[in-house]
Amino acid sequence: MMDVHLDAGVCKLRRWQTDDLEALVRHADNRNVWLTLRDRFPHPYTQEAGQAWLGAVVPEDPPGTLAIAVHGEAIGGIGVIPGVDVNRHAAELGYWIGEAYWGRGIMTSAIRRFQPWAGDALGVTRLYSHVFASNPGSARVLEKCGFVREGVLRRHARKDGVLLDEYVYGWLAEDGR
Repeated sequence: MMDVHLDAGVCKLRRWQTDDLEALVRHADNRNVWLTLRDRFPHPYTQEAGQAWLGAVVPEDPPGTLAIAVHGEAIGGIGVIPGVDVNRHAAELGYWIGEAYWGRGIMTSAIRRFQPWAGDALGVTRLYSHVFASNPGSARVLEKCGFVREGVLRRHARKDGVLLDEYVYGWLAEDGR
């Protein structure tokens, strides 16, 4: 099984572990975190949801999803959903961290470290991400990491009963290495 320990300065990226359950639930069970993510990220975030998540990602080899850790504690996650068929070179980037860690540059550092790793370990040459228009902080993080806003999907997402625009951001390995 591929061992992953990536130093991102203010945080480390590593494989998820079954003993991350308590920290995962503590940081994920937050309405403000949930409001920035797709509904497949549940709210409330229960022990059962955490066990199911860890049961799915811990055995991945190579891992498509990594824990973002500060002082050894998992405070969030970063990963990709690989494209298929003619899009097999691309992957959708997803990420989150607990609200207590917002605004500290952690996610910027995590994405910057994850980008080349995804290319090398997963064969990804293009990353893209959808960001709700209601989440300008996430858009700024992507822009700091070299992502380019490629378009707007108008009223594309329904989150918490509200229709939201989504920004589409893309990054090409050839532009960022």
